[in-house]
Amino acid sequence: MDSTKNYITPEGLAKLKAEYHALMHDERPKLVEVVAWAASNGDRSENADYQYGKRRLREIDRRVHFLTKRIEDAEVVDPKAMKAATVLFSATVTITNEDGEEFVYQIVGEDEFDPKMGRISWKSPVAKALLGKKVGDEVRLVKPAGEEFVTIEQIEYK
Repeated sequence: MDSTKNYITPEGLAKLKAEYHALMHDERPKLVEVVAWAASNGDRSENADYQYGKRRLREIDRRVHFLTKRIEDAEVVDPKAMKAATVLFSATVTITNEDGEEFVYQIVGEDEFDPKMGRISWKSPVAKALLGKKVGDEVRLVKPAGEEFVTIEQIEYK
């Protein structure tokens, strides 16, 4: 996988676009009105509404710029269209550790990871260890608490 590309699932891209839309069409226009109103009140140096509004506008503009770049660079990979016997981007992988505990991870883009939901970035150490492996393979995971060996039980693209 090319580390310069922004690999993302269709669901992840939709979330980025929704955030962009909310910022540009909801939050920013309202904030521009507040800043214009605050500016019309006179002395801007001691006007908290104006100062906060301008600061928030800069934050929104930075985020919009970031989102625009991430959306433009997005390389969408639909897991439903994937069929492979090995672990690739967007795979949902079921693994078991040496104690028999089972874990399920989906390998997703940097902008959509959520460890609590089992969604890990394809650039994470765990995902890097799993990529390219097949069902039945034993994989060495290096964790802060030490290394752990897991076995891949199932690979799904859903």
